[in-house]
Amino acid sequence: MSESASNPMREAIENAISENPVILFMKGTPDAPACGFSARTVAVLEALDKPFAAVNILPDPAIRQELSALSGWPTIPQLFVDGELVGGCDIVTEMYQSGELAQLLGSEQAAAGDGTGEPAAVEAAVEPAPLSIENLL
Repeated sequence: MSESASNPMREAIENAISENPVILFMKGTPDAPACGFSARTVAVLEALDKPFAAVNILPDPAIRQELSALSGWPTIPQLFVDGELVGGCDIVTEMYQSGELAQLLGSEQAAAGDGTGEPAAVEAAVEPAPLSIENLL
């Protein structure tokens, strides 16, 4: 299959990344993360009080397969900012602790809770609905 061949799943993922300044591909949803790494990444983003889109990769294995092929990153979650892969949970957490993530997102660094560098539990006032990418094949 050539690079120019139509791949609706990849196109949907590329469109989601390009249309959302901050997007998290995760297991579960921001309100109900399905793994600890996704939960931790959501907590970091919520602590910075910046809106973000989210895509649950669990409903269709093709989402994860195409996402990893596109990004070159094998694990979930994956955070993209302005169309560029930032990384997974560990990288996002390190960037949060150093203040680099707040700078990247144009956010003032939120208080880290108990002083350990861990994000405080924050409830978003208005949580955007998770995006849904469906296999249209």
